[in-house]
Amino acid sequence: MATVEPARDGRARFVEEGLATWYGGRHHGGPTASGERFDMHAMTAAHKRLPFGTRVRVENRRNGRSVEVRINDRGPYGRGRIIDVSLAAARLLGMVEDGVVPVRIVALPP
Repeated sequence: MATVEPARDGRARFVEEGLATWYGGRHHGGPTASGERFDMHAMTAAHKRLPFGTRVRVENRRNGRSVEVRINDRGPYGRGRIIDVSLAAARLLGMVEDGVVPVRIVALPP
């Protein structure tokens, strides 16, 4: 569920909780919705609504690990899933083997 919370500086910030998945392999080198080539080794992600270029912090709620990624694609389309992260981000989040993990994402200021 997406919410808007006040940040310390008084600005609103986008926060969402749900499930994350990762993608790589067969998508590597293919086009993203933003027109970039997908690089599974880059710190990028797909989100349904956030503008391309938005930076978000993704926290794995199972182990507390977090990463910063840049939105450059659209998706995911699986039920309850809110973000698809690249393989590189998934490795740092410790979610490669699990495949799907609960996360909290927070949009970062520009």
